[in-house]
Amino acid sequence: MGWNVRTASNWIKNHAEPGPTHNCATYVRRAILAGGVNVPTTHNAKDYGPMLEHAGFRKIPATVPPQAGDVVVIQPYQGGHPAGHIALYDGQDWFSDFKQRDLWGGPGYRASKPAYQMYRKN
Repeated sequence: MGWNVRTASNWIKNHAEPGPTHNCATYVRRAILAGGVNVPTTHNAKDYGPMLEHAGFRKIPATVPPQAGDVVVIQPYQGGHPAGHIALYDGQDWFSDFKQRDLWGGPGYRASKPAYQMYRKN
């Protein structure tokens, strides 16, 4: 089975919590798995880049508009959670363990705008 963006997007939408649970990496990894791609597990969201690349995702520039199935890995910011953040785009909204307002997933990330990398699976 290949990468099914719709299945991954539906999984994360259907399992989104009402608010953050600090389990973004688990939710995004499970959504990707539901979409047919097994991503190796790592403890911190900020470390998922190499795992995504190992699973066939490629880096895309921040200047490229996101598409359904894209994943963003965000590095930690000063005073924030040291694990960083990860989210999946369904073509309309960003989801992690909850439906996010935007790519950043929280006021600390939004204010600090730490380094991030987007990934896409073809």
